[in-house]
Amino acid sequence: MTPAPDPLSQAKAALRRAAAEARERAQGADAAAAGAALVRHGLDRLAAFRPRVVSGFWSIQSEIDVRPLMTALAAATGAALALPVVMGRGQALQFRRWDKAAALVAGPFGTAHPAEGMPVLMPDLLLVPLLAFDRRRHRLGYGAGFYDRTLAALRADGPITAVGIAYAAQEVAEVPVGAHDQVLDLVLTEQGFI
Repeated sequence: MTPAPDPLSQAKAALRRAAAEARERAQGADAAAAGAALVRHGLDRLAAFRPRVVSGFWSIQSEIDVRPLMTALAAATGAALALPVVMGRGQALQFRRWDKAAALVAGPFGTAHPAEGMPVLMPDLLLVPLLAFDRRRHRLGYGAGFYDRTLAALRADGPITAVGIAYAAQEVAEVPVGAHDQVLDLVLTEQGFI
């Protein structure tokens, strides 16, 4: 007999469906302008952290395009850029150097990342994808726990700034959270910081 899902899992699953629909609508409005707005609202504040390594993500589905912000941060600060690599279920993400000239390889869940052999880097500024966020800077991801596990490991090793990247329409009143869910330091949308 299969055990019934716990209330937290049920609440997160319901919110994931609604949040994905909200993000889809937001992305359809003007995706290119949203990526440029991230640069306009976020560059100066994030550059002030003086990052050495910035990790972003290769947008999937209807995620906001963070690549313009990544390249602007690299130009403004001299930071190296990295993209996350899913190493396997239950493991933290690995971050490989992203060189715009190098081809990416397909990863699980529709992701793309630098090929094996690219240098592994440790980011000190992590731009994090999400489905939903709230004013307390809790995030709802896809449910596999990769970023929560990764943030816990990175924070155990030293200072890291984690910035959720989303459309403003992805904000909800409250994200249900569990004991292992990591809080973001900031959230940046096309309308500014939360």
